[in-house]
Amino acid sequence: MSPVASDATTTLQPPGRTAARWLILAVICLAQLTVILDNTVLNVAIPSLTEDLGASTADVQWMINAYSLVQSGLLLTAGNSADRYGRKKMLAVGLVLFGVASLGAALAQSPGQLIAARAGMGVGGALLVTTTLAVVMQIFDDDERPKAIGIWSSVNSLGFAAGPLIGGVLLDHFWWGSLFLVNLPVAVVALAAVLTLVPESKSRAGERPDLVGALLSMIGMVGVVFAIISGPVTGWLSGRVLVSAAIGLVGLAVFALWELRVPYPMLDMHFFRNRRFIGAVSGGILVAFGMGGSMFLLTQHLQLVLGYGPLDAGLRMAPLAVTVILLNFTGLSARLLPRLGTPGMIVSGMSLLAAGLAAISLLGGDSYGGMLTGLIVMGVGVALAMPTMANAIMSAIPPAKAGVGAGVNGTLMEFGQGLGVAVLGAVLNSRFVALLPLAAAGAGSLPAALARTRTDAERTAVHDAFAAGIGTSQLVGAAAVFLGGLVAAVLLRRAERSGQDTEAPATPSAAEPAAASAE
Repeated sequence: MSPVASDATTTLQPPGRTAARWLILAVICLAQLTVILDNTVLNVAIPSLTEDLGASTADVQWMINAYSLVQSGLLLTAGNSADRYGRKKMLAVGLVLFGVASLGAALAQSPGQLIAARAGMGVGGALLVTTTLAVVMQIFDDDERPKAIGIWSSVNSLGFAAGPLIGGVLLDHFWWGSLFLVNLPVAVVALAAVLTLVPESKSRAGERPDLVGALLSMIGMVGVVFAIISGPVTGWLSGRVLVSAAIGLVGLAVFALWELRVPYPMLDMHFFRNRRFIGAVSGGILVAFGMGGSMFLLTQHLQLVLGYGPLDAGLRMAPLAVTVILLNFTGLSARLLPRLGTPGMIVSGMSLLAAGLAAISLLGGDSYGGMLTGLIVMGVGVALAMPTMANAIMSAIPPAKAGVGAGVNGTLMEFGQGLGVAVLGAVLNSRFVALLPLAAAGAGSLPAALARTRTDAERTAVHDAFAAGIGTSQLVGAAAVFLGGLVAAVLLRRAERSGQDTEAPATPSAAEPAAASAE
């Protein structure tokens, strides 16, 4: 049997449409939302954690970062485990781990206990991020899948926007542990629904576990993500950042070499010969780059330039998420996809995302009105590009590897967002330092520069320099996203013309009989 034929007969969804598919989607989106919220919600609790647990600055950083580090390091491994042992089973395991770790976090009595609980939540989160998308691929057919993925991806935008708001409301009425206790009823309801409604599916290729590949992928991703997280705090040329980045890059390079040689790779590197996969990967990184970098800049723009408090700043960023949610829930992206095609959707969405960033830079410097226009335009762009990109990535990978595909998608999001913060943050700092008045020359941050000023005119000049730095970095981000959209669209168009959009890449390991079961 040829590789293509083998994969062509592999299906994820059971015959016909699952009757409860939209209810299942609602449940797994709720589970996905808790994972995204826990990436952002803890930031508002920093003062409470410092006071109640006696946490140092380093402790607080590890409380926040332990979750994202563990989750990013395990995404590929979690996706591979879902394909091997069952997507329903791993989704249930992820919910149990996430719920138990959330309870441990709520009851933590010391910084060390909370850090450990957050790491445990990261394990459960990695399983949830990968299995939820894999289940979407399993229960929806080709006609409904774009709309389902659009709804699934809109949850990411909702989580980023709602995290600080929900955290602020809970902390106004309860203690900081309530941030984690709210996960428990969600986990229980989702677990009951998964066990009752979700059909099981897994690959039966008889492949041996790739334990070395799993270890190397964890080392590589944790090293790179830790460097990106540490850069803004310790400086991009600090020993911690350079060593971590070197370990991560070497780990990823060795991982790639290992995956090319092992008989049953965790991530088949031959996927990277597929133009559709390469185009989708390139676009995915750039969409995440634009989103991660823009959120980083917008927060500082609203608070440090326009003078809003944290809660007010969060409310004023909400139009972006609301636009994404409304468009995806109405199915606009799914309806436009057959007309524009994947390349057209991606170039349109990323062009709008770039236009929104440029509008914020050019129109939002002095008032919120200009920024509001840019946020809405960005939201339209994200609503078009992000679900299309996820669908392109998942469609370029054989159905039997849906979990790995979801792991790749999640890894791209983590890496792209971190890269956006790193690159655009570096542009901001370099432009800010270059424009500082003599009175504040040499300062590396806005508070440090303001501390060196003596007159109102000097303080105004420092604020203007910071605003100019943000504007420049937003324009750089807009240019990168726009060019990335063109590159991704060209690669995807070439893949369509060569027929690679409908064929899975032939790989040595695919020569083995492979099938997925839906039980």
